Amino acid sequence: MLQALSLGHDVTAFVRSIEKLQDIKHDNLNILKGDVLDPVSVEKAVKGHDAVFCTLGDGRAGKIRAVGTRNIIHGMEKSGAERLICQTTLGAGDSKANLNFFWKYIMFGWFLKKAFLDHELQERYIKDSSVNWTIVRPGAFTDGEVTGKFRHGFSATEKAIKLKISRADVAKFMLQQLHTDQYIQKTPGLSY
Repeated sequence: MLQALSLGHDVTAFVRSIEKLQDIKHDNLNILKGDVLDPVSVEKAVKGHDAVFCTLGDGRAGKIRAVGTRNIIHGMEKSGAERLICQTTLGAGDSKANLNFFWKYIMFGWFLKKAFLDHELQERYIKDSSVNWTIVRPGAFTDGEVTGKFRHGFSATEKAIKLKISRADVAKFMLQQLHTDQYIQKTPGLSY
């Protein structure tokens, strides 16, 4: 969000908790409190925007990502917004071979299985939609700075990646997608 604002974009942040953003003040920022599971409030948030960034988390370990993304897509289709850039996870879809044993079988196969399945359904909803989508599949998040020194679009069998990337670099890459058609209807992996 901060990177988008620094680039001069008008941003509407649709969030569960406004308190987390209360210290951020900017003329181009509109913060809306809402629930991504409520289609009406999602449609209102999406209306009038050219592009939507979807970076849903799910502390409740259910189907927030999939159902929320489906609501975003419906809102986009109703309002005429055409561009969706959505963050899922490396390992989803055909990128499973990118993962090492730990991530493939222990994390996504056991500990984060519900979250992983949620991402899989989320991607299915996106691919079945009529919007111009890009699904960004990052490795595990770190709290590092923006480096711009990441790898993207590598093959689904690439093993020489670190399986991690800073949230700031994920944001940078997602913002870059506003200015290119390189990954429309594609699922680029993203990692160091």
